[in-house]
Amino acid sequence: MAEHGLPALYAVFVWWFATGLILHLDGLRPETFRWSMAGATAVLAAACWGLAASAADPSVGGAYLAFTCALLVWGWVEMSFLTGWLTGPRKTPCEPGISGWPRFLAAAAAVLWHELAILAAAALVVSLTWGGPNQVGTWTFLILWTMRLSAKLNVFLGVRNLAESFLPAHLGYLRSFFRRRPLNGLFPFSVIGSTVACAMLFRTAFSPAADTFGAVGFTLLGTLMALAVLEHWFMVLPLPFEALWRWGLRSREAALAAA
Repeated sequence: MAEHGLPALYAVFVWWFATGLILHLDGLRPETFRWSMAGATAVLAAACWGLAASAADPSVGGAYLAFTCALLVWGWVEMSFLTGWLTGPRKTPCEPGISGWPRFLAAAAAVLWHELAILAAAALVVSLTWGGPNQVGTWTFLILWTMRLSAKLNVFLGVRNLAESFLPAHLGYLRSFFRRRPLNGLFPFSVIGSTVACAMLFRTAFSPAADTFGAVGFTLLGTLMALAVLEHWFMVLPLPFEALWRWGLRSREAALAAA
């Protein structure tokens, strides 16, 4: 239980709570964003220290610390995007009727600074953990990056559920780059590839050769990948998944009522 059940429960809770907290903060009035980003930046600094410290610590505590700190770095990137601080040079809706390569370039321009911020954050995480025996933090960030990129491409190409309520009002122009379709050609490859990766991570976690650190670390990673696969299925199944974070979305209703 301690080697598999607890890490899985921890990963699920952190994923659920962190998502709701970011939705809550980014749904507040814009004048609060500078304080949210100041707090997130302080947390980012602490997370960087934790990643550097945990890289040399191949223990159970080191696995939890590395996993948590990588999520906190990712949280800063998400906050900077959803507050509108780091989005892209384009801040206007997509022109009606354009498709193909011009539409892709327009969408890329709308999130260019965000994508570069992810790249810089990935380089930072890798540099802080380079050569250490504990690479849970690096793999955590790479899973988040890969699966979020997959989700963005699927929303761009078209899915049933666009999770539009997760997008704050000041980023409303990004909805014009979404496409609503039952399915797209990329989706099966995204789900199959990520499911195989998830199975491989859990196989390593449950391997008889795995020590306690490996069992805990790969369970954290496998659970995170499983949650990413679940998020992909949320995009195509007619399920009220937004109810999971209704508490985080209430701040948007309050902000609109106070406006």
